[in-house]
Amino acid sequence: MSQIVTLKIDGMTCASCVARVEKTLLKINEVEAANVNLATEKAQIRLVTDLSQETILPQLIKAIEKSGFQASLSERVQQPKPISQFNLYGGFAVFLSILLSLPLVLPMVLMPFGTHWMLPVWAQFSLATPVQFILGARFYVAGLKSLRSGSGNMDLLVAIGTSAAYGLSLYEWHQSGWGDPHQIYFESSAVVISLVMLGKWLEAKAKKETTQAISALQALWPNEAKVLKPGHSNHEYRLLSIDQVLPGDLVLVLPGERVPVDGLVIDGSSDLDESMLTGETHLVFKELNSLVTGGSLNVTGRLIIQAKGIGEESTLAKMIRMVEDAQGQKAPIQRLVDQVSAWFVPAVILIAMVNLIVSYLVFGDFESSLIRSVAILVIACPCALGLATPVAIMAGTGLAAKLGVLIKDAQALELAHRLTVVAFDKTGTLTTGHPQLKLFKKLSDHSNVLSDEHIMAIAMGLQMGSEHPLAKAVISYGLEHSVVPESAGELKIQPGIGIQGSYQGEMFSFLSHHALLKTAHKYDPMDIGLAESELNKGHSVSWLVNSTHHQVLAIFSFGDQIKPGVAEIIARLQAMQIRTVMISGDNHLVAERLAKAIGIDQVYAEVMPEDKAKIIQDLKAESPHACIAMVGDGVNDAPALAAADVGIAMSTGTDIAMHVSGITLLRGDPGLVPDAIQISKATWKKIKQNLFWAFIYNLVGIPLAALGYLTPVVAGAAMAASSVSVITNALLLKRWSRD
Repeated sequence: MSQIVTLKIDGMTCASCVARVEKTLLKINEVEAANVNLATEKAQIRLVTDLSQETILPQLIKAIEKSGFQASLSERVQQPKPISQFNLYGGFAVFLSILLSLPLVLPMVLMPFGTHWMLPVWAQFSLATPVQFILGARFYVAGLKSLRSGSGNMDLLVAIGTSAAYGLSLYEWHQSGWGDPHQIYFESSAVVISLVMLGKWLEAKAKKETTQAISALQALWPNEAKVLKPGHSNHEYRLLSIDQVLPGDLVLVLPGERVPVDGLVIDGSSDLDESMLTGETHLVFKELNSLVTGGSLNVTGRLIIQAKGIGEESTLAKMIRMVEDAQGQKAPIQRLVDQVSAWFVPAVILIAMVNLIVSYLVFGDFESSLIRSVAILVIACPCALGLATPVAIMAGTGLAAKLGVLIKDAQALELAHRLTVVAFDKTGTLTTGHPQLKLFKKLSDHSNVLSDEHIMAIAMGLQMGSEHPLAKAVISYGLEHSVVPESAGELKIQPGIGIQGSYQGEMFSFLSHHALLKTAHKYDPMDIGLAESELNKGHSVSWLVNSTHHQVLAIFSFGDQIKPGVAEIIARLQAMQIRTVMISGDNHLVAERLAKAIGIDQVYAEVMPEDKAKIIQDLKAESPHACIAMVGDGVNDAPALAAADVGIAMSTGTDIAMHVSGITLLRGDPGLVPDAIQISKATWKKIKQNLFWAFIYNLVGIPLAALGYLTPVVAGAAMAASSVSVITNALLLKRWSRD
């Protein structure tokens, strides 16, 4: 049985590092697959073993450390921790490096203004050496580790390039008899290291911004909960840390406090702000038996809730896990980038060596040839290439989460921009999913002794075994009319048909209209005229039948309201050149009426659950460029959601629908569907822009450096700018607004 392990990886600097870690992990027999993300600095490892983590973890960590990196077990969901300002590229180290490098580069700045001044060589040496070997030591350590593992990375390029410039300076100083040589390059080595450190520091700060969606969700978690003491009054409580709260505990939540756990209101009422969880700005009223979600803000009243969802099982934890998974996954295009990065560093080193030899043979000047090669090594660092895709995905998924769209699959994010068809389920997706019983009429019974109340009681007894919205409508109607359900046995749910059960030795069925019509010859009598009248009103029709005596006992008509703004949502999709389809198990008349009211392009009605997936496959087969999304909320939608290129589930529906979908809408608003698609388009645009910038720096910079038009200092600045530019470009997604 496979299991997933998530490790935190420290020390990765570029896409080549990612490839090296993945290659190392895949050599371990127990590892089936490994996915390493540079932006999140995490590795997700799927193991084909049932060994305990205590047994396999040391082996994984040892292998990663042998390849030159630090690894530790990553907590999937945890309380936010303060981020240290002093790390490998901390602000103090960057400041010190720049402070030491400024006197070296100042003469170059003043030269265009006619000021020719330079520090003594011994002073340049004194300033450059600590930058090179103390502040820049991490480049040597990481570069050597990458060599030992049989590959190269950005650190290796920086170490080789700056060492060459520093070594050439020492050589020239020695050749001059430790006097004043004609040309030295201490400033090149020191400034390149300073610029790389500055770029990585800015990159680290910018990467934190792309994870602000997770940070914001984590910040919703209170550290403590007021747990009421058993057997005491509702005012006496113990203040316990969140991880000490158990299911069933009674938790007191006062006005102005955040709800610490998922639970059920057992006392009090209040308005709650759930905007950070759902994206919905208005307050939600909660009363006795209402469900509350951990992380929501209690605004007005005092509540006592019975804890249900704790820790990893809470809604907030699942949301954070979904966003983290999406940000940790690789989009399909990133796999191609990783393949390019795997040979990029060795290729650059080869180009630099060839350039050194050719330049020396052509011009006969070893110094200028070496400086050109150093510039090639520095500008070609593939940092931006490794960050281009993941930071855009992190920014896109973070933006979506803020709006109430959880994208738990990076592939779904990449595919959504290509959608050509969006197929909708009807009940609960386009309609409110809370139908009401509009008509109940007794038709007959075999002995003509069953009263209306008795027939309703039988119907309620059958529906007690179903979670279908129509079943809830029947039960609700009966309870409002003080009808006590009759107990039914041998209950059997028949998806797309109805439900069957036994009562007092006879079999009864609650059938949908189209299911009854298919077997109409068995039953008598039927009021088809009344049924068609109700269907023409846009109502759904069901029948209660005595299967033993083949008689129709009663007709039930249900009305469900269209969700507000659905017609505008369909129009938005059509304006995006996306065809809209509705797939419903309801009657043709009902489905067509709804489709006409909201502007749906195509309707499939009276569809059995198992046939929904086939319709999705047929839609995909219409064109080689077809890309299909399915939007649904029920168990019967799960096969179609899985069959679609992009499954979109309503969080107001069933867990299985959300499990098989790549995108979950945190509130039952289909308006989030075009939002999700537009965010996908914006993210895909950023990915392409980032890859363009990542490649253009190298495509333009390497030839310029080879021809001597770029100094190592300028190359270092350009390399640092490339990393910062792709992250800054990704952060522009925060400015996205609905069309």
